Amino acid sequence: MVTTDRDALVTATTPGPEPLTLVGGRPTLPAYLRQVWQRRSFIAALARFRIEAENQQNRLGMAWVVLKPLLNAGLYGTIFGVLLASGRPPHFVEFLVIGVFLFEFFATSFTSGAKSITANTALVQSLAFPRMALPVAVVVQRLLQFVPMLAIMVVAVAALGHPVEVDWLLLVPLTALFFLFNTGLALIAARLTVHVRDLTHLLPFLTRITFYTTGIFFSIEQRFADDPLVLRIASFVPLHEFLTLARGILLDDPAFAAPGEFWLYATGWSVAMLVLGVLFFWSAEERYGRTD
Repeated sequence: MVTTDRDALVTATTPGPEPLTLVGGRPTLPAYLRQVWQRRSFIAALARFRIEAENQQNRLGMAWVVLKPLLNAGLYGTIFGVLLASGRPPHFVEFLVIGVFLFEFFATSFTSGAKSITANTALVQSLAFPRMALPVAVVVQRLLQFVPMLAIMVVAVAALGHPVEVDWLLLVPLTALFFLFNTGLALIAARLTVHVRDLTHLLPFLTRITFYTTGIFFSIEQRFADDPLVLRIASFVPLHEFLTLARGILLDDPAFAAPGEFWLYATGWSVAMLVLGVLFFWSAEERYGRTD
């Protein structure tokens, strides 16, 4: 039996700090954030239930969480590492695995978060709760799926000859920053998709363009070594910063050393995107679920 989002909401919020009421007006931002925090058990439960619902009809179940990015890495590695091998960066397998795994977390958070309100219209129209819980739950779900991927990524890099170092623990704060960034982006995309439903058709194109332009399977620094303008622009692209930091942490090669300011940039992007996402999503709270 497939668990629905409505079942998850009832399970996680009954009994709760506040009784469920009919859909009302938008509360103030502090009150709204308190309501979201009070429903943290619902957010966690909904994330877990969605993972179970996605995998319970598959024979391999949760194994697909790891198999999917591994298959993607194998496919892209064959295409770009064998068929189009010219100009590939050193340690290409590890380079590609890190890029594909992090991009999977980003892309699934973005696309699923964008549809988190429109895919739960009946729930939004029938119950009063902070709608922000839905996109946040989606990103939490993707984070829970990313953790085993992260473990596989670390094991793969170590197995390919890179010594385990204390610096690898920096993956923890990097993942936390990436989570904040993806949450803010999901909140923005969720509201935009509610207002302009046609955006759902553009999501695959946006993620594909991002995949091919942010250095997932090639080194931007190596490809554009003679073009300082492109390198300067790339240094301010958030996803490129996260990829560069992750590769700099795991790969013991000076060619992948990340500039120290990338930590400042990534932190700034994460906090700014989260704050912007919260404000942008909250300001339209009264409009979610309307049919007009």
